[in-house]
Amino acid sequence: MMTVLDFEKPIFELEKKITELKNLSTTGDLDLESEVKKLESRLANVKKETYGNLSPWQRVQIARHPKRPYTLDYVQGVFTDFIELHGDRTFADDKALVGGFAKIEGKTVLVIGHQKGRDAKENIMRNFGSAHPEGYRKALRLMKMAEKFNVPVVVFVDTPGAYPGIGAEERGQAYTIAVNIRDMARIEVPIVVTVIGEGGSGGALGIGVADKTLVLENAYYSVISPEGCAAILWKDRTKAPDAAAALRLTAKDLLELKLIDEVLKEPLGGAHQNPDEIAQTIKEAVLRNLKNIESIPRADLVQTRYEKFRKIGIFEAVSEKKPREKKFSSR
Repeated sequence: MMTVLDFEKPIFELEKKITELKNLSTTGDLDLESEVKKLESRLANVKKETYGNLSPWQRVQIARHPKRPYTLDYVQGVFTDFIELHGDRTFADDKALVGGFAKIEGKTVLVIGHQKGRDAKENIMRNFGSAHPEGYRKALRLMKMAEKFNVPVVVFVDTPGAYPGIGAEERGQAYTIAVNIRDMARIEVPIVVTVIGEGGSGGALGIGVADKTLVLENAYYSVISPEGCAAILWKDRTKAPDAAAALRLTAKDLLELKLIDEVLKEPLGGAHQNPDEIAQTIKEAVLRNLKNIESIPRADLVQTRYEKFRKIGIFEAVSEKKPREKKFSSR
């Protein structure tokens, strides 16, 4: 079933019209080639105009598109010889967060990422990409294993947030994420994180501490979802578009704020329009960044990562100008 976002409806209608005219040309005696070319030219302009001026909320919608590639799609498109590992050795295996060893251009790496489902049944199994504490414990267990064998870590972030249910809280959700953040900062192997869709709150940060953080052009990375922010500030979830703009959660904003290191360009219309192209883009970016990080002496790696995060949130203080003195003329 095709998913068409509200702002994409003019594009969909043009594509539908072009298809209809092509079918008429094929099945009938009508020559509609010139009309088809006109519509195709118009379609190209509409696409360029639409996707070249997306609002933050529209980018959030694309980040959540059900056809968008997920972690396991990139595992297949970017890596080879993937062997998935399971369990946190404490409670259970969380299917919302997957991980295992793989190869990229012959180089062994650990791949970890959130995984959503394609249908209702799989989404229930994957918990819509919202991991439990056991998921984050599994991720940390695998990262420490990678550190032991001097294997770089490649992470894919795509979650609306960590699961906030009672069971997850009883098993130490917040504490587990905090431990992950602390211990990832100390892992003595290169870590490259790519936000491929949603980068929601602590759910993203739980596997998000890295030497290099990359964000896809239409992905977002935020302390809270736009709907959650709108519900808190305006008591109205329909204000989500306003919240998305205020949060400055787009890849472009994040780069300007120096919260991330690189924005990866997506195919026109989003990653789902050409999964092979975006997989190649990610592959090249991961390899390039791993090469750069590996040039840092291992003894200096953790300190360099620490300094990177210490710089986040530093702003220059600008002193206010003194008010101009009023001058009164004598009469």
